[in-house]
Amino acid sequence: MNDMTGVIVRLEKHEEGLEEVLDEIQTALEDPEGLKSHQRRLAMMLSLGASELIEAYFHKLNIMKPGARIKHNWIKKKDPYQKLNNQITGDLNEIEKLETILEKAREIERSRNDIAYGSPVEDEETIREKINLFFELKGIIEEQVGDIIG
Repeated sequence: MNDMTGVIVRLEKHEEGLEEVLDEIQTALEDPEGLKSHQRRLAMMLSLGASELIEAYFHKLNIMKPGARIKHNWIKKKDPYQKLNNQITGDLNEIEKLETILEKAREIERSRNDIAYGSPVEDEETIREKINLFFELKGIIEEQVGDIIG
């Protein structure tokens, strides 16, 4: 498998995960019962989606080490750079918009466990904000490298 074929195969894996995330978002947004009944699935899927987007971004930049993964809990750390740096072959300081991308991903991760494992949210705004952050993150990455899905 040549290098470009490897990038395409890895991107396809991320596409599948992101399509699942987008499907859950769409299902939740179209549910006449509202977002609350989807809060746990959405918290998990949006967290997964943020990690998948960042990995896909690194693959598109062709800097992701073979077999490397980005774990969602690294993103919410104050300094995720050491963990991230171990997953790539390039220099994190040269990645366009990385701090903005990580900040959006941190916002998605913030209160993830409370939403996923805690009591039902008081209102849907918290969940809607997380969905909007996911689409903002996706948009920033796609501005840099083009479409991630399809």
